[in-house]
Amino acid sequence: MRRQVLLFFSVLSLTSVLGQVSYSIPEEMEKGSLVCNIAQDLGLDVKRLKSGRARIHSGDSAEFIELNKERGVLLIKERIDRETLCGEMTPCALHLQMILENPMELFRITIEITDINDNAPSFESSEKRFEISESAVIGSKFVLEKAIDADIGTNDLQSYSLNPTHNFALKLENQADGGKKVEMVLQKPLDREQQEQISLLLTAVDGGQPRMSGTMQITVNVLDANDNAPVFTKSVYKATITENSPRGTSVITVSASDKDGGSNGEILYAISSSKRRLSDLFQINRKTGEVILIGEIDYEKSKLFQIDIEAIDNGGLSDSSKILIDVTDVNDNSPQIKTLSKSDTILEDSPENTVIAMLSVNDPDSDRNGEVKCNINDDIPFKIQNTMNGFYSLVTEVSLDREVASQYNITVTCSDEGVPSLSSSVTLTLQISDVNDNAPVFERSSYEAYIVENNTPGLSVFTLKARDADWNQNARVSYILDDSSVNGVPVSSYVSVSADSGVIHAVRSFDYEQIKDFHFRVKAQDGGSPPLSSNVTVKIVIQDQNDNPPQVLYPVQTGGSVVAEMVPRAADVGYLVTKVVAVDVDSGQNAWLSYKLQKATDRALFEVGLQNGEIRTIRQVSDKDAVKQRLTVIVEDNGQPSRSAAVIVNVAVADSFPEVLSEFTDFTHDKEYNDNLTFYLVLALAVVSFLFITCVVVIISVKIYRWRQSRIMYSSNLPVIPYYPPRYSDTLGTGTLQHVYNYEVCRTTDSRKSDCKFGRADSGGLSDSSKVIVDVIDINDNNPDISLISKSDSILEDSPSSTVIAMLSVNDLDSENNGEVQCNIDGDIPFKIQNTINGFYTLVTEVTLDREVASQYNITVTCFDEGVPSLSSSVTLTLQISDVNDNAPVFERSSYEAYIVENNTPGLSIFTLKARDADWNQNARVSYILEDSSVNGVPVSSYVSVSADSGVIHAVRSFDYEQIKDFQFRVRAQDGGSSPLSSNVTVKIVIQDQNDNPPQVLYPVQAGGSVVAEMVPRAADVGYLVTKVVAVDVDSGQNAWLSYKLQKATDRALFEVGLQNGEIRTIRQVNDKDAVKQRLTVIVEDNGQPSRSAAVIVNVAVADSFPEVLSEFTDFTHDKEYNDNLTFYLVLALAVVSFLFITCVVVIISVKIYRWRQSRTLYHSNLPVIPYYPPRYSDTLGTGTLQHVYNYEVCRTTDSRKSDCKFGRAGSQNVLIMDPSSTGTMQRIQINMISTSGSVPEDSALKTVIALMSVSDPDSDTNGKVQCMINEYIPFEIKFTTNNFYSLVTDSDLDREVASEYNITVTCSDEGVPSLSSSVTLTLQISDVNDNAPVFERSSYEPYIVENNTPGLSIFTVKARDADWNQNARVSYILEDSSVNGVPVSSYVSVSAESGVIHAVRSFDYEQIKDFQFRVKAQDGGSPPLSSNVTVKIVIQDQNDNPPQVLYPVQTGGSVVAEMVPRAADVGYLVTKVVAVDVDSGQNAWLSYKLQKATDRALFEVGLQNGEIRTIRQVNDKDAVKQRLTVIVEDNGQPSRSAAVIVNVAVADSFPEVLSEFTDFTHDKEYNDNLTFYLVLALAVVSFLFITCVVVIISVKIYRWRQSRTLYHSNLPVIPYYPPRYSDTLGTGTLQHVYNYEVCRTTDSRKSDCKFGRAGSQNVLIMDPSSTGTMQRIQSEKSILDEPDSPLEV
Repeated sequence: MRRQVLLFFSVLSLTSVLGQVSYSIPEEMEKGSLVCNIAQDLGLDVKRLKSGRARIHSGDSAEFIELNKERGVLLIKERIDRETLCGEMTPCALHLQMILENPMELFRITIEITDINDNAPSFESSEKRFEISESAVIGSKFVLEKAIDADIGTNDLQSYSLNPTHNFALKLENQADGGKKVEMVLQKPLDREQQEQISLLLTAVDGGQPRMSGTMQITVNVLDANDNAPVFTKSVYKATITENSPRGTSVITVSASDKDGGSNGEILYAISSSKRRLSDLFQINRKTGEVILIGEIDYEKSKLFQIDIEAIDNGGLSDSSKILIDVTDVNDNSPQIKTLSKSDTILEDSPENTVIAMLSVNDPDSDRNGEVKCNINDDIPFKIQNTMNGFYSLVTEVSLDREVASQYNITVTCSDEGVPSLSSSVTLTLQISDVNDNAPVFERSSYEAYIVENNTPGLSVFTLKARDADWNQNARVSYILDDSSVNGVPVSSYVSVSADSGVIHAVRSFDYEQIKDFHFRVKAQDGGSPPLSSNVTVKIVIQDQNDNPPQVLYPVQTGGSVVAEMVPRAADVGYLVTKVVAVDVDSGQNAWLSYKLQKATDRALFEVGLQNGEIRTIRQVSDKDAVKQRLTVIVEDNGQPSRSAAVIVNVAVADSFPEVLSEFTDFTHDKEYNDNLTFYLVLALAVVSFLFITCVVVIISVKIYRWRQSRIMYSSNLPVIPYYPPRYSDTLGTGTLQHVYNYEVCRTTDSRKSDCKFGRADSGGLSDSSKVIVDVIDINDNNPDISLISKSDSILEDSPSSTVIAMLSVNDLDSENNGEVQCNIDGDIPFKIQNTINGFYTLVTEVTLDREVASQYNITVTCFDEGVPSLSSSVTLTLQISDVNDNAPVFERSSYEAYIVENNTPGLSIFTLKARDADWNQNARVSYILEDSSVNGVPVSSYVSVSADSGVIHAVRSFDYEQIKDFQFRVRAQDGGSSPLSSNVTVKIVIQDQNDNPPQVLYPVQAGGSVVAEMVPRAADVGYLVTKVVAVDVDSGQNAWLSYKLQKATDRALFEVGLQNGEIRTIRQVNDKDAVKQRLTVIVEDNGQPSRSAAVIVNVAVADSFPEVLSEFTDFTHDKEYNDNLTFYLVLALAVVSFLFITCVVVIISVKIYRWRQSRTLYHSNLPVIPYYPPRYSDTLGTGTLQHVYNYEVCRTTDSRKSDCKFGRAGSQNVLIMDPSSTGTMQRIQINMISTSGSVPEDSALKTVIALMSVSDPDSDTNGKVQCMINEYIPFEIKFTTNNFYSLVTDSDLDREVASEYNITVTCSDEGVPSLSSSVTLTLQISDVNDNAPVFERSSYEPYIVENNTPGLSIFTVKARDADWNQNARVSYILEDSSVNGVPVSSYVSVSAESGVIHAVRSFDYEQIKDFQFRVKAQDGGSPPLSSNVTVKIVIQDQNDNPPQVLYPVQTGGSVVAEMVPRAADVGYLVTKVVAVDVDSGQNAWLSYKLQKATDRALFEVGLQNGEIRTIRQVNDKDAVKQRLTVIVEDNGQPSRSAAVIVNVAVADSFPEVLSEFTDFTHDKEYNDNLTFYLVLALAVVSFLFITCVVVIISVKIYRWRQSRTLYHSNLPVIPYYPPRYSDTLGTGTLQHVYNYEVCRTTDSRKSDCKFGRAGSQNVLIMDPSSTGTMQRIQSEKSILDEPDSPLEV
């Protein structure tokens, strides 16, 4: 490598030195090659390169050089290509900078790249083509492409050479830029016929070492010159072609040659002209010489063709030849198949040889080429038969089965016997119509379903499924419950089957203890005709539920009696005291019983066997054990959840019975008296409370009912009846042939002339011959021959007119008139016969058929010829009219009303519905379906069922007249057609009363053993009313007629009972001998059959003083504490009832006063209550009303003396009056408004005319030419209509919500100088169209309400806005119908129609319902109205409204229940536990227990959270035996609620000690008697006030009703009516409520005029000029009421 180094140094500063060094290297050095030792050349140490962090900076150029700091040298980093780097630029160098730091030093490095011969000369294209004519002259020059060499200098291109040089030589010419011009010179003539193409090679060589070269291939194509004529290969060509060859068939290809090439050698072929115009049959390809057939060749017309042809080149030289073509006859016609008649469908049960289609086959060829045979595809149940010459029929071969194949594609192939054989085929698609030949098949052979007892009636048990292999109606499966009985009751009262879905529902609630399983059969029946069916057995297994608690059989618990088991004191451990015997009627584990000892006087003495219930001692009985032991045993079953029963076992630990009696019977109380008295008082209190609450509920219900009546909208319950078009498949087995109009039958007959040649020989054997011509004259001796080609045995009644019934072929062998035939049909029938083609007739329908009018026709077709005499033939066709389902079932009655006696047995047949269908067969099979509805919120299917087949209505349950008296439902009768038609009927079931309720005695009340006596003074006279027996019977009619009889009496001669009224009276004078205590037994008997009765015992005391009575009736003692408690509760109950009663009376009076005051306060007038009649109501009592008129307007001013009112009605003309001063000075242009619209609807169409005006200018010429325009940016335009007339029209869609008013200024200006103009302004109102639905402010609402709200409380407000105006924007809010827990939502909330305020209708209870949803519809007042919906969810919030309920210890009347604490009890001894619950939720249910009062607070405490009562110190002998604790149970609500419970604790070791403390009280007999008297008196007073209130309310209602009937003779309620916008001026007149009028009155004018109009009449409101406020009635001789529709004069 040759390297040159040039080093320069320059001092720039004290710290920076700049140096420059240059190198020269060849290109293409290997990567990593050494360039130079830069450190040495620059005089730098290698360490300096490292410390100075030396680096090479190459600028924008690629990094070809890298620095090795270890060695201090520059190396080749990337291969360098000088041609890529510098191109032709010289010199080529790299400019680098080496940078060092600390101190900063910069060195410039220049590396020159020298060229090497690494590039060979190259041509841009590797090949060059020349086209040179063979006639080119010598010396012609052709410029060649120069070669390019990327190298420079001596390595560049130096010379060229050309080989071979036979025809061409190379010429080089130097150019100014140093390059050479290369040319090729022709030096020898060319001959294309000797050498058509010459290949030359041009070579370019450079001057490098080694030398490199490049080549280019030169191809010279020698172009031809026309110096040779064309020559045919043959003088005669021969060809063969078959007849009827298709156009375009190649016949033969001729060929001619021309030694010339190119265009001179191109030969064009042509057919010479001839007489036969062969150019119409044949065509020759002018370029290829191929002769093509372009016409039709027929062998019979021409067997040979001769064609003269020419060959011509482009130079005009030519040659000629001829072609001989032989025509060959071949089988060139395929058979032609025509379908004469075809059936698209056929029944699958069609018999064999049923005709499917008729075909006509023809082959135009002759001999064997025209003989045809037909066949069909294999493996199908059909065959083809040859009926007559050229006619074939396609028939069935075997029976068909639609379930195997529902469709066949039958290909009929017909082939001739030519060689090769030709064939044609046609494919017919045949649908196999279904026939009901498959019965439904259940998925299983039997079913077994399980249902848990106590199910809800109507519960879905399971679903049956049966499938039918048939199709459509035949496959529609209906499920029918077979009639059978279970335990003597129809199975339909147990279960029902949905006819459509097969779902089995439970009709009743099952009880496992009554029935464990039962069987029934369900029939699956298809919809075919006749229907097929199959049965399946269903077993319903009732599964047990733990719904029965255990029943204790022993020991028997009887009222207050004490039964004790005795245990001797010598009893040892395990002594069997007794055995608790219990059973559970449930089964399985629900009946497994276990016994547990819950409480015991001494738990250490007894135990109970867990499984057997045996009570045994678990230790030795001692003398210290108390005699009276009380054990509470719990008997629990194993169900989930478990149920239990408790039994109290009294055990007496004693050796003798007297000792037991002394313990168990140491008190003498006569409880019977107290029990009876309590019963009567409580019963009376309950009756009065019930009547009171009933009255309140009835009043509220009536109010709500009236309110709801005013709110209810009409709605339709019409069912949606599915409609299916009547397009049925004929199922009667008679297929039809399709309509075909173009039948053609060709027959030949013998010729009318026959030639006969005969001769006779003479005896010598010589003969002669002659010809006899015999003409046969035809006579009419042949009847027309009628052949039935195709016939339909049946046709659908809905077939359209001109439906083909049959096709006939009629032939008469005679000729001329004798053979001309005409056909007609007999009778007045809806058919006609048509002649289609010669000899063929079609019988078609003329009008629509009706099977219900005629189901069969006998059609006689008569054909007669025109011969003399005329001969005829006839044929009779029988046609069945197939039914179409075009008649719905019709019930025999429009509605039904049936009666059933109450207490019927479930499954009883009530009556039978009957509907008839005029259709036939399956279409007439009526099924009866019970439509879904409800009766009192219960599905009607739980009341009755309808037999789908017979229409028998069965009672599903036993009815009770006292619960329901009648109910209605709808039954649908549906036929079996496809699609089915149906009709509905309303059925009313009336329950008839049965005497199933005995009379109930209301007074005197019979309660236990208590004695209630009626007092009769001894001075009572004959007929003295002792008392009255009051009884009722809840039955009705004569079953409720009661009679009273005296059955028994202490003295029958003293008293009698009124037969009808039950009054007990004396029948003689009472004397001193009569006993004080009289006992009467009265029988109350109804009038039913058989009658029922009740007995009542009446105690009568004949005495003058109450103590005398007591001495007879009260010879027993009383338990004071018991009576005290009872008295307290009775007084409390009486006070509550009295308070409620008085509150109710006060509320009613307050409401009445409030309403009266409202009417006085709001209107400040003495207006009478005017009865309100609906619009256009005819008043007949002299209080006339104004009629409803929708479009009048009253305008009055406040300061004018006269007010005008202008109004328009249909047909009137509205005139817009313009103020002359509105546009300044009026110019000469006059604008006259011919017509204008004050308003236009916003949905008006484009180009709607708003105004029509005429514009005139009196000037002439251009001064009188006027142009009009309107203000910009408004959706209107002004158009010139005719001379001087302009119309103002809409230019785009209007939207009132964007702009509700437009002020349109029309400016008209002339073309004069100066231009004059006039303008007018029109105000146009955009009338609203209801095009916007109301939109709620929110997509859904969720308000909250606290429970126990007052009914009528406003919960919240829904708000919807409507972008429309006026009536269209008036939003009404409607509560959509829905239900909450089966109750209409309207009984929960109501929505104010105008304000959208949602009110609570009832007081909500969080414990019953926590939230519910409903939908509110916002509807505008447009026509039609638009609406939108929103969902509202009401969330009930809990309130602390329930106090805690104490479950244990139970507080019972005056009984004393004490918990025993032994005196040896230690600290923390568990005395008992107070158990309480709170039905509220959340923190309202958190309970805490506190000890409020105690006999000794230092002895007991109560757990705050658990309610456990424990001792807080040791019990000692000083503690009192009787301890009374009052425990308060308090919840955590705000405010909190609490309950108190009294716990009696006995600190004792034995039961006798307890008894002595808890039963040491005396009785105050007189106190109890007085208290009872006052209680009874108070009860009587409250009852009297209540009854009086009820009577007064009823009387007021009857009085109002009678007033409305007397005054107005109508059922319209008297409603105080004050019209909106009523102006009361101390008069009594009113204006009627009309939607669109406005009243404006003046304060100082003397006269006001009001004009208004209505359709058909003129109403005038006449004002008194002197009126100053008082409205006066103008008296007229003729009453204004005498004129119909006249207005009220005021």
